[in-house]
Amino acid sequence: MGVVIPLLLITFCCLIIWRAGDGFMVASEYVGRNLSEGVRGATINAIASSMPEVFTSLFFLFVLQQDGIGFTGGIGTTAGSAIFNSMVIPAVAVLAVISMGLTKQIEVSRKVMLRDGIALIIAEFIFLTLISGSVLRWYHGLILMLVYVVYIIYMFASMNRKERDDMLKESHLTEEDFDIDHSKNESIVKAIFTFDLERIFIGKSKINGGNAWSLLIFSTLSIAAVCFFLVKGCEWIGTGLGSGPGGEESYHLFGMEFVGLGIPVMFVALILASAASSFPDTIISMKDAKKGNYDDAISNALGSNIFDVCFALGLPLMIFTLMNGPIEMPEAIVKQSTELRFLLWLLTILVVAMFISGKYLGKHKSYLLLGMYALFVVYVVGRGTGSEIAQSIADWLVSTAHLLGIG
Repeated sequence: MGVVIPLLLITFCCLIIWRAGDGFMVASEYVGRNLSEGVRGATINAIASSMPEVFTSLFFLFVLQQDGIGFTGGIGTTAGSAIFNSMVIPAVAVLAVISMGLTKQIEVSRKVMLRDGIALIIAEFIFLTLISGSVLRWYHGLILMLVYVVYIIYMFASMNRKERDDMLKESHLTEEDFDIDHSKNESIVKAIFTFDLERIFIGKSKINGGNAWSLLIFSTLSIAAVCFFLVKGCEWIGTGLGSGPGGEESYHLFGMEFVGLGIPVMFVALILASAASSFPDTIISMKDAKKGNYDDAISNALGSNIFDVCFALGLPLMIFTLMNGPIEMPEAIVKQSTELRFLLWLLTILVVAMFISGKYLGKHKSYLLLGMYALFVVYVVGRGTGSEIAQSIADWLVSTAHLLGIG
């Protein structure tokens, strides 16, 4: 029961994040309807799909403040989400359209993959070298956020004139473009039970400024609330055997005492929190793939990774350190952080190389990506349970990072 309850809680949080993310996307697109598609994608859509990572990192910092553990939870969420986005989302999107008979393989733009892939590798390298000491300050978070701003400028500058004109062309979407499908005539009771926020706030009427902002605010608060419980679920799983986040041997719930797995919270966040927070990205990429927007399906995942690494961790880090002062981390936490950041960078290089190695993504590459993620999960589980093989790999990652003068 010590693990079952938090697992059920994390599953519930995952579903709420998915449903609230849908509502947030509809409302945010309406609010930014007169922005160009490219600008909206790089700002509103990026924020919409990465809000769970932002709130999860924020709560990890404020809930688990001691000895930098909260920061490692934030790193675990953002890094794990980045790995999930790079491997699982493209693979699932490709396999989804293939299974539906829409195509046998998808063609991706080498230029787009190179642009976003190289930008992601550089952003993660900056992340790897910047967050390398035992003391973290507010300007570390600020620099990470500025990296994303530079990426947007770079993305704009890499376009030709026609692409820039199309990107900056106002879309002027109207209310008719945001019609909600009510063909199923869903009852309000069912909408509440299924957490269909569009049906609750917009109903059968046209979307307008009033109900769009109401939907946007409520969706944001919903995501924030469940991310708090997502963090608590990860904390409870990591509690136990005197090795929980704060050295606790148990946690109390409903007047009863429970024991978790007693593993570092970073490893819990790497798998569970990251997968739960990546649901919106998965849905967005699958929808793009079904529409035939294959470049968007892949580049959305890569672009979202840049936002996650730079903003989803940078903003909470800056807020927390401005309010509470610098974060001082013990040597063991620094090693864990270096291990994970260097592993993320190596895996990203490998995935980007796969994307640009040919014009197409098919079943074979998709299964290879899923296999790589499965090995990553096995490694994380091994690290959390004290596997000697996993520990040897971790030691090699840290020593190699230091040998290269990074981390």
